[in-house]
Amino acid sequence: MIKSPQTIDHAMLSTLVNGGTVQTAQILGQSGGWVVVVQYGKTQRTLTAKRGSARIFKRFETLASYLRDLGIMNFHVDATGYDAAGPSNQRARTDASARLKNAHRAAAYDQWLTTKVSTSLDGLSNGSNQQFSANEWEKIRAQKRSAL
Repeated sequence: MIKSPQTIDHAMLSTLVNGGTVQTAQILGQSGGWVVVVQYGKTQRTLTAKRGSARIFKRFETLASYLRDLGIMNFHVDATGYDAAGPSNQRARTDASARLKNAHRAAAYDQWLTTKVSTSLDGLSNGSNQQFSANEWEKIRAQKRSAL
C-alpha cells in the first residue's frame, strides 16, 4: 500500500491531469472510506480536502465519478485496509441541522415581520389603520393588562 506524506489539492491535480503529467492514480481503502494517491514523475501525493487533511470518499461511486470528471479513466484499487464501518477523518456536523433550522425560523420570522410592517404602513397611508397618541395607547394598554 502506497502512503505519501506529501499532499496535492484539487486545483493542482486538475492542472496536472490537464497537462497530461499524471501517470497513475491509486485508490486506497482505509477505515471509513477511500483516499486517492496520484503519481506524476517520481512524486506521489495524497489528495487533500480543503482543510489540509486527506480527502476521504465514503462512497466508491462518488470517488470514481470524481476521477472520471477530472479525466482520470484508469486507476488501481487496493481494498486491503478498507473498513466501511470504521471512523473517518471527517468531522461529524451534528450542529448543522440545528443551525439550518434556526436559520429557516429566522428567515420565516423576518418575512412575517416585513409583511406585518408593510401592511401597517399601507394601512396608515390609506387611513384604514387608526393612529393613537402616546397617552391614548397607555390607557389602552392599562385596560388590556387589567383584563388579564
